[in-house]
Amino acid sequence: MESRAINFGAGPSALPASVLQEATKGLLNFSGTGIGVAEISHRSKEFTAYLQNVEQNIRKLLDIQPTHSILFTQGGGSTQFSAVVLNMLARHRLLHPELKDVDRVLDYVVTGSWSKKAAEEARRLGSIVNIAADSRKSSKDQKSFDNIPTADAYSFSKDPALIYYCANETVDGVEFSHDGTSPASFPFHLLPKNALIPLVGDHSSSFMSRPIHRLSDHAIIYAGAQKNIGPAGLTILIVRNDCIVDVDAAARLGAIPVPICLSYKTLADHNSLYNTPPVLSIYVTGLVLEHMLQLGGLDYYADLTDRKSKKLYDVLKDGEIKGVFKGKVKEGSGSQMNIVFDVLGEGLLARFVAGAEERGMKGIKGHRSVGGVRVSVYNAVTEDETDQLIAYMKQFAEQHEAHEEH
Repeated sequence: MESRAINFGAGPSALPASVLQEATKGLLNFSGTGIGVAEISHRSKEFTAYLQNVEQNIRKLLDIQPTHSILFTQGGGSTQFSAVVLNMLARHRLLHPELKDVDRVLDYVVTGSWSKKAAEEARRLGSIVNIAADSRKSSKDQKSFDNIPTADAYSFSKDPALIYYCANETVDGVEFSHDGTSPASFPFHLLPKNALIPLVGDHSSSFMSRPIHRLSDHAIIYAGAQKNIGPAGLTILIVRNDCIVDVDAAARLGAIPVPICLSYKTLADHNSLYNTPPVLSIYVTGLVLEHMLQLGGLDYYADLTDRKSKKLYDVLKDGEIKGVFKGKVKEGSGSQMNIVFDVLGEGLLARFVAGAEERGMKGIKGHRSVGGVRVSVYNAVTEDETDQLIAYMKQFAEQHEAHEEH
């Protein structure tokens, strides 16, 4: 193989080189059929068997119980901004047909750009939205998404149709802590004490990097594949079975009609094959999942993620002491997947990015909406590749250390 760059991009992001090499074989001849996977019928016995195996491996890796179905669809996380609203409103309508629309509330926890967009889409669809917590209120400037709110900042509705949060905010570099005792963890103890909590989690950027805390308490978890486990084009849904409802029956009671391909029941009834799924993305994702199982599953990746992120935050802190780098997120709220910071000094940001490019490290520019640097260390970014960036950051900080004038 020709020399490959180190891809620190936020998505579509790095995939294991061995998986990409294996995938090229399937592009020519999938499962001994003599037909490439990008050409084969999604209803062929070979592909349907492959899809079932992908589902089984997701169940195995995340320990998903039969209470939840796994669905495969398209449209990325952004389409789920709409789909979760429509499906959960349909469910709520069937549960509470007597309620007026003004009494159907959707709770959103807003901690960054993606959860903010999700809440905006719910409003656009005509829903009554309660912002259960907004991390900007506890930020330094009252505008930035630089923290995860503490438990006292939350105000959940009594019986909302859904409670929505984003586990890891890719743009802003904040993430709910995986330590349940941390003040930056999700406040499960504050949720309404309903038998079946309507909790919806966007886990796109942290999916398959570690076990999901209290997965069985979620109504819906969804994730775009293009961060940790596959190419763009595939979205994976983990849906509690009581949330797969007859949306047409709900519409007859006055709910918003749900487009047929956004209905979870359509997906579930047809084993995610109602229409042509993203066949190639599913194929590569299946190869990645097999690769993950061979390496030790989510325990292996959780340890790897911990090591990579700790080293990056340590070198960032050292660069802050030298007056060269400045972290954007309050301590304890930082993402382990997307580490964001500024480079201080006129022209130094451009110099830092250019120096990284010269060393074959790509994709580190921050999101256009916030600027700065964003280093994404998804599963396929190795510890050695992370160490190369850390060595560069150390060198850069030493070269440009701010000296006080006397």
